[in-house]
Amino acid sequence: MRMTLQVGESSRLTVLRKTDIGYMLTDGESEIFMHNNEVTGEIQEGQAVEVFIYSDHQGRLAATMEVPNISVENFDWVTVSEVNPDLGVFVDIGISKDMLIHKGDLSPFENVWPQVGDQLYCILKRTQQGRLIAKLATEQDMRQIAVPASESMFNKNINGVVYRTLRVGSYILTDERFLGFIHESQRGGVEPRIGARVSGRIIMVKENGEINVSLLPRKHEGQTDDAQKIWEYMESRGGAMPYWDKSNPEDILERFNMSKGAFKRAIGKLLKEGKVYQENGWTYFKNEDDSVK
Repeated sequence: MRMTLQVGESSRLTVLRKTDIGYMLTDGESEIFMHNNEVTGEIQEGQAVEVFIYSDHQGRLAATMEVPNISVENFDWVTVSEVNPDLGVFVDIGISKDMLIHKGDLSPFENVWPQVGDQLYCILKRTQQGRLIAKLATEQDMRQIAVPASESMFNKNINGVVYRTLRVGSYILTDERFLGFIHESQRGGVEPRIGARVSGRIIMVKENGEINVSLLPRKHEGQTDDAQKIWEYMESRGGAMPYWDKSNPEDILERFNMSKGAFKRAIGKLLKEGKVYQENGWTYFKNEDDSVK
């Protein structure tokens, strides 16, 4: 019998007959099997049912009454259910069979692959072998759902999902659906993975409504963390360190991974709070009681 049904499509079929483990359905030309586990509600012979067509683990056409999140025509957000370094990542599209995003469509660097639970914007695609796979949205696809940011959004906090990452920077779609770029210098030393949710602030709104984003804290927000880092380093040295606010910027960057300006702000905070004092190029705990927190 010539098969007219195709994977990735929804069809209205008629229940032809019941079997021990499911039902045979037909469109009048082709027959397709639907397992009992794929049935929602009560159905009977002769009834018309709406089903989604996919290929099972043996590559055979099968039907389900579950409605998938995505199809060969529609994008949506899906959840990563499994990561397989040899194959790629599998995503849950709302039916019993998860769909593969092939490793060839992911970064060659596994450290930026999506992890279980991450959200990806995807569509289904038929392979030449007649199977279904999931495909990540392209830059052009993301532009289809994006909206422009207004100038009033400058310096506002945002949250979003990384959909593409390169050495030079990462691309995100914010919860407001702004398209954003995070330059590698604004990632805080860590390249976020595809599918990761990130929080940052808008540091530029471009004429086309796209934004540049920084994941680095504002100066006053980062100050406490920097001061704590310096304090803990001094604790490890018994309450003294050979650095002060006139130390060489390169030495500060190598030891603390912070700029000279950030270091001076953090030291200034500790000085203002009376926790440390400086003398002859060194910084000391102000008294021994301060070395115990």
